[in-house]
Amino acid sequence: MAVEQPLATPAGDQSRIHDIGYRGYDGPRLGRGYARLSLYSQTLRGSYGLGRSVKSKVLPMLLFAVMCVPAAIMVAVAVATKAHDLPVSYTRYAIIMQAVISLYVASQAPQAVSRDLRFKTIPLYFSRPIETADYVQAKFAALASAMFILTGAPLLVLYLGALLAKMDFAHQSKGFGQGLVSVALLSLLFSGIGLVIASITPRRGFGIAAVIAVLIISYGAVSTLQAIADSRGSAGAVPWIGLFSPVTLIGGLSAGLLGGTNTFPGDGPSHAQGVVYLLVVLGVIAAAYGLLLRRYKKVGL
Repeated sequence: MAVEQPLATPAGDQSRIHDIGYRGYDGPRLGRGYARLSLYSQTLRGSYGLGRSVKSKVLPMLLFAVMCVPAAIMVAVAVATKAHDLPVSYTRYAIIMQAVISLYVASQAPQAVSRDLRFKTIPLYFSRPIETADYVQAKFAALASAMFILTGAPLLVLYLGALLAKMDFAHQSKGFGQGLVSVALLSLLFSGIGLVIASITPRRGFGIAAVIAVLIISYGAVSTLQAIADSRGSAGAVPWIGLFSPVTLIGGLSAGLLGGTNTFPGDGPSHAQGVVYLLVVLGVIAAAYGLLLRRYKKVGL
């Protein structure tokens, strides 16, 4: 029968536990500003898959290429044919590519906020010096910056190509400036809408579907209603119908205030209606920011 033997203790073993306590931190405290900047940088880089897996880089980089390639082709044709103007105005290019832009927002807005909701990391952010407004501002600014890069890069390609083709410098510079203003407002508007929708659900798939539905389906519905109104002799109602879709909001603002090409049936919005479009765009952006603040104040409790 086996007999249990006590475990022998090695001779000379004098293990001790030392209570060294918690060590204080005497280094620099960078504060809220640095935390906000870090969150902005992280979100912006993540919007293009930088610092993440190769799989995460595929879609944003592909969409970026899809945005720029048509502009490069237009430039090549303009240079080869010695054209005196570009085939598409700077303010209209984003409207033509609105499906690509909508897909980018739908894919990256949930990536910016849904994972924090899903893994419940929001209270951890707010346990540090960062506050609700800092989080919302960083996320909003990062996605808007990513959107501006996406929509502004092809305009830069068009502008450089126009100068290479020796088109009128003053005319092209004015159009390029108007285009940048247009895509800046588009970036803020789409980012605000996308983040509000994505912040509702922690499920990224649901967020993507919801953003696509709001941006693309609303554009299709409003465009159909505008065509019906124009065909029935109600051309005066066409610009007002355009207020109910993010894409047509930017299109009407560009045509009414920025001298862009009209994309509506009929004559398009007047200058006064363009001012209304601008006020609505700014109002939607402000409302989106306010909704995000309210949403994350509740989540952070």
